[in-house]
Amino acid sequence: MLDILKQNKGKSDKEFEKLLSEDLGNRKFKEGQIATGRVEEISKKFVFIDLGLKSSGAIPIEEFKLTKEIDSIEVGSKIEVLLEKIENRDGEIVVSREKARKASSWKKMEKAFANKEEVKGVIISRCKGGFVVNVDSCLCFLPGSQVDLKPLKSFDHLMKVPQTFECVKLDKKRGNIVLSRRAVMEKIRNNDRDKMLSKIKEGEIVNGTVKNLTQWGAFIDLNGVDALLHITDISWSRISEPAELLTIGQTIKVKITKIDENTKKISVGVKQLTEDPYEKSINKYEIGKNYPGEVSKVMDYGVFCKLEDGLEGLIHQSELSWTKKNVHPGKVLSTSQKIEVQILEKDSEKRRLSLSYKNTLENPWTKFMRDHKENEVFEGTIKNITDYALFVSIKNSELDGMIHYKDLSWEEKESELEKYKKNQEIKFKIIEINQPKEKIRLGIKQLDNDPFEFFMNKKVSDTITVIVHSSSNNGIYVYDVNNKKLQILIKKNQLAKEPENQRPSRFVPGQKVDCLITEIQKEKRKVALSIKALEEREAKEAVKKYGSTDSGGVLGDILGKALKLKKTKKTTKKKDK
Repeated sequence: MLDILKQNKGKSDKEFEKLLSEDLGNRKFKEGQIATGRVEEISKKFVFIDLGLKSSGAIPIEEFKLTKEIDSIEVGSKIEVLLEKIENRDGEIVVSREKARKASSWKKMEKAFANKEEVKGVIISRCKGGFVVNVDSCLCFLPGSQVDLKPLKSFDHLMKVPQTFECVKLDKKRGNIVLSRRAVMEKIRNNDRDKMLSKIKEGEIVNGTVKNLTQWGAFIDLNGVDALLHITDISWSRISEPAELLTIGQTIKVKITKIDENTKKISVGVKQLTEDPYEKSINKYEIGKNYPGEVSKVMDYGVFCKLEDGLEGLIHQSELSWTKKNVHPGKVLSTSQKIEVQILEKDSEKRRLSLSYKNTLENPWTKFMRDHKENEVFEGTIKNITDYALFVSIKNSELDGMIHYKDLSWEEKESELEKYKKNQEIKFKIIEINQPKEKIRLGIKQLDNDPFEFFMNKKVSDTITVIVHSSSNNGIYVYDVNNKKLQILIKKNQLAKEPENQRPSRFVPGQKVDCLITEIQKEKRKVALSIKALEEREAKEAVKKYGSTDSGGVLGDILGKALKLKKTKKTTKKKDK
């Protein structure tokens, strides 16, 4: 403006107005535009910027102090500002250096995002989910997952330190910018990996440093590039974890076993540096022969046995013991135990060796069959009691047997199981030995004679004398006078011919009663007795012998005569004795 006044001094007002309009028209200033101005004055509170308009713009000096820009500007310096208003209510222009700087930074960020260029910034503070980064006065968001290649315990060393980032997301409408430091580090790592891959080949032996240990392997640092050393490639022998042979920071020699061109992953091995002991020694071991070994590891499914350094085989759980089928292998063998094993199978393709421990021991079933026979009496200890049987450990033997509840007593009742307790010592008889199924049937009732043998020589309609044991609502329980172990129920309707005499309560324990055998099932071991049937048969015989009601005799008198005769015969027999 001052330049125009000096150049046109002395000219008329009309000419001056024309020149001023032309100058302002050429500049074409718009609100929201970034324009370049000249520092006209620097006071204590404001910096005045001349844009060639009718007035100068005043910017608070704090906008320059925050970025330390105040130290580099002076009167006459050119500077970019944002024209907020060409004229406010006071007729003055409104400009902002801070907004101009942010607008310029946003344009740079848009360009960097489009071209996938890296930007410089400083992490200034923490926020929810990440950090706030200042990139040339533009505040951006850095997610916590994008800070580093791996989770960090502390971020203090990264705060307020210039860092390189990559813009991964930009939303102009919301004014959001998302940065990633991890993407920059991945590029660096991939470049280092590519350089390293160009220098190494599969089969090459290189030096590396143990960087990290896991349960399934170790990460080896090969001059800035990570390689995986799997636990199976550390040693020819079986190890539980890499920490048994490796430590973090240890320098080791490794062999490049595989380079994946697609994923750029490198696999290395240590055991490949030495000769495979399986191929070296396997030929001297023959199938079916016994060899000394040492238990190296106990698993849930079996035991690994070392035959020599680098050569071991598996003893499956089924090959540990003849008798202990369902126990943990650790209860049969223990680590470092010296044992003898038999070679069962050699699989050279899978490098597997199947062994057997039980085949080196005598089969207890064969021994038991050789030394003992059925019907022998043994002693043993009750190991377990179930709802249907006792499981017994046979004394002086590794074998167990089962006593079914039907073999506890001739009565064959489940309640008999309640009479026995765990760890109780008992006597029993061997009923059956089944070697193919590895089962032994035992019995306790077989120690005594079968009480049912009394009825083996009897037949239906025979008369026997029994003793009353007890009574119930269903009838009375009786047993043979010679054998009190076999109880038989005489049903209530079979207690007497007359209904009024069919009362179980009229019989007392210890009372002798004559009855008739009405049924014998020898296979099912069942007998049916009846007092009623005996009375009916005696009545028929009495009528036939002493008279008939048809000839005028009274049934009571006939039976009375028969009863008197019966009593007389019994008295005579007693006197004779």
